[in-house]
Amino acid sequence: MQPEVKNPYLSFRSRFVWLAVFAVAMGFLEGIVVIYLREIYYPAGFDFPLKLMPQELVRIEWIRETATLVMLATVGIIAGRNNLQRLLYFLFAFGVWDIVYYIALKLLIGWPASLLTWDILFLIPWSWLGPVLAPVISSVTMIFMALLIIGREEKGSRVKLQPLDWILIFSGAAIILYSYLVDVLKLIIESSMLASESSTTGYEQLITLILNYIPDNYNWLLFIIGELLIISATVKILIQTNKR
Repeated sequence: MQPEVKNPYLSFRSRFVWLAVFAVAMGFLEGIVVIYLREIYYPAGFDFPLKLMPQELVRIEWIRETATLVMLATVGIIAGRNNLQRLLYFLFAFGVWDIVYYIALKLLIGWPASLLTWDILFLIPWSWLGPVLAPVISSVTMIFMALLIIGREEKGSRVKLQPLDWILIFSGAAIILYSYLVDVLKLIIESSMLASESSTTGYEQLITLILNYIPDNYNWLLFIIGELLIISATVKILIQTNKR
């Protein structure tokens, strides 16, 4: 009689649990790093307009943010059994990390005051701006997208994304990304126009605009369109998987 060979892989539920543990720890770590930065640049509490960081520190922040994405992507690659799962596990880890980051800030320093408080979401290639609620919604979407699709596949269904699915997902993500980048993009365009009318450079004009800019009108319509595209793609994937 052959001895029973145990499956060397964790169940997909266990993989989600351990990924969540990793992402929670990273979320608190990220929150603590940001608290240190705010103590230096915003001792009275973070608010707009932004304070100017030295260019060298901005480059260091780019490296830190890149390292964060690499770490989250790496655990997703380790957890997934195929390329689609690796992407979805990365999105799951990213979503948990992002939500826990804001939970950590709220628990440790009482910020943000509300989900509609504006924040700097990312710095690559320039500052992403938006209310806290927007990335939280996106993170919840990523978490459920990963849970539903990987759960369906691990239960025996064959999940294969069609070209239209990828178009919907990437179009939605691009629209949401644009909603975060558009504020500073407008400042970049305005600074170039002002520089052409004066003796100052575009960079000097941009710095002046940023140091006086207070965002107050997020484009929720764009964000909702992007979310709907991603959600419709997820529903479509689940329906076409049922058909198989």
